[in-house]
Amino acid sequence: MTNGKPLIKISKFLSLVLRHKPEQIGIELDNNGWTSVDELISKMNSNGKSIDFETLELVVDTNNKKRFCFNKDKTQIRANQGHSIDIDLGYTAKTPPALLYHGTADRYTDSIYKQGIQKRDRHHVHLSSDIETALSVGKRHGKPVIFEIDTEPMINNGHIFYQSENGVWLTNEVPAQYIKVR
Repeated sequence: MTNGKPLIKISKFLSLVLRHKPEQIGIELDNNGWTSVDELISKMNSNGKSIDFETLELVVDTNNKKRFCFNKDKTQIRANQGHSIDIDLGYTAKTPPALLYHGTADRYTDSIYKQGIQKRDRHHVHLSSDIETALSVGKRHGKPVIFEIDTEPMINNGHIFYQSENGVWLTNEVPAQYIKVR
């Protein structure tokens, strides 16, 4: 299982169980989102998702968004961000570039102009340091719109930024006054 579609299906399933519903296959995540690789593989196989360590490693290594990571000895795995369940990924505050970008569908622009960008059921708002990534994210949701975020005044007004292991910039919210359409 070393090609496209089967790996994408596994990646999507991993996103589900490592970010949102670990109980779907009966795994538990610790406070930092980690779970045992052996248990994950075993539970996936007993739930009809045929996988071995080599395939799991291939999914982690080739995921273009770097959604997952192993610990140093590859005995545990977790999602890098995007959780809707309560975990602490251990982020420390970091100063972002002066401009960040958020891609979304045009149907959400009115709401964003009124309420800003909200995290909703996730831990953070996700922002990109480049337009191409934001455009790719926006295309997943419909006709894309790219918002430019001015981070310096946000920082000056007490907003905190983090950066996940895969380079995604995170913050709790982006109020409307810091947003403009690119």
